Amino acid sequence: MTDSRPLDRIDRRIVAILSQDARITNQDLARRVGLSPSSCLARVRALRQAGVVTGVHAAVEPGALGIGLEALVAVRLRQHTREAVEEFQRFAAGLREVRQIFHTTGEEDFLVHVACRDAHHLRQFSLDAFTTRPEVAQIHTALVFRHLWNPVPPDYLGEEE
Repeated sequence: MTDSRPLDRIDRRIVAILSQDARITNQDLARRVGLSPSSCLARVRALRQAGVVTGVHAAVEPGALGIGLEALVAVRLRQHTREAVEEFQRFAAGLREVRQIFHTTGEEDFLVHVACRDAHHLRQFSLDAFTTRPEVAQIHTALVFRHLWNPVPPDYLGEEE
């Protein structure tokens, strides 16, 4: 959060509800958290302004867009320098196939979630995009059979109440 005000119980409840259903009406959200609609709207606006709520996204069936295969590509850099890390992140973030980038610890420096049409597309993409990069030493690819995702982050602050 960019302001110094910590999230209270109501803010955290708003975030949890919006994480599950970003299309909920302000009226329904207000009712569920026990606020007037105007107070609830002010809270949601404040959460957006503070950078707590950073966007609203639609969950889309990958196959509907021609995505037939997803994979996690583990990338090891030749050198783990700030310049190499930032350059690889910039490059990977600009690739159409890249869905998510995780900068990690351990033997591999990155896990890159990619979406491709099929196995041939994944092979071509891996060879053309990653192995040609001067900062990349090695890649390993794991196919994703199923991707489950919990849109609601755990609320560790609520444990204190």
